Amino acid sequence: MLELTSISKSFSGVQVLDSLNLSVAPGTRTAIVGPSGSGKTTLLRILAGFETPDAGRIVMQGRTLFDENSFVPAHLRGIGFVPQEGALFPHLSVADNIAWGLDGTRHEKRQRVEALMEMVSLDRQLATHWPHEISGGQQQRVALARALAQRPSLMLLDEPFSALDTGLRAMTRKATADLLAEAGVASILVTHDQNEALSFATQVAVMRSGRFTQVGTPYDVYTQPVDEETALFLGDAVILPAQLTAGHAVCALGEIPTNNTHATGQGRVMMRPEQLRVTACAPHESPVSIIDVDFTGHLSTLTLAFAGQQEPVVLKTVSQPGWNPGTAVRIDVAGTARVLSFSRRA
Repeated sequence: MLELTSISKSFSGVQVLDSLNLSVAPGTRTAIVGPSGSGKTTLLRILAGFETPDAGRIVMQGRTLFDENSFVPAHLRGIGFVPQEGALFPHLSVADNIAWGLDGTRHEKRQRVEALMEMVSLDRQLATHWPHEISGGQQQRVALARALAQRPSLMLLDEPFSALDTGLRAMTRKATADLLAEAGVASILVTHDQNEALSFATQVAVMRSGRFTQVGTPYDVYTQPVDEETALFLGDAVILPAQLTAGHAVCALGEIPTNNTHATGQGRVMMRPEQLRVTACAPHESPVSIIDVDFTGHLSTLTLAFAGQQEPVVLKTVSQPGWNPGTAVRIDVAGTARVLSFSRRA
């Protein structure tokens, strides 16, 4: 549906995008996630036609949008764009915001607006309201309806949920994902929030310093990160030095099976918090003790000291009574550890 090939962009001699390649299948949801300054919004603006890349090729549904010989302007691309915070016209009503840019008679526009409001679950009574009279979540739905009004083949979402409260953000994100799936519209979401990327997308592209470090399903990029920085960016992780043998790692948690049967020598392994079960025990039963406890209700963040290891380990896990600084704990590991680096190959 969408193919990006070797997309590059520089500003004032600074490389912002470095030979990016990405495929987006019809009807799928892709999340581009990365820290601020990694090039996410620049890429989205290039896809929308607001910026021109220095090199590369963009093809959508067999039609070339950009290469060295051609450039299709934004209004002819058939791409919808929802910016951060919606960017509604404050002097237009909800209905007029949605109808902005629509062709047809007044009756045809009204019918289309009513259909779109129903599609995004907006009460028709809101049609005459001004943007400042409706909630943040409703404003985002108006912006989405306005973008869908042109029947785009691709929807671009530039951190559209970031200004919403936590509960409303999750609700609006889920409603948007369901709506796009129902409409059969492919979408690309830009976000710095890894949880948002993992929950929204069918494909996640992790971006760092203008490059994609990993592209895959949410499950794959979370459970099989390509390196330590990606692992930590995508969620809480326990990363430990280890002595690797074929298929096993000996680390502060004992001997653990790994995903790599060829890695040997010194290395580093990763486990996600849900793989670890922490229980209090007698001091002689474990070389691990609690340094600090940050209790937040259902979950607690433990800072742990391991005998023989200078570097403390931070672990988020389900809260239990009796956890205090100095408490000895036993950690049981489920599944395999992910080998992130190693010195030799068997």
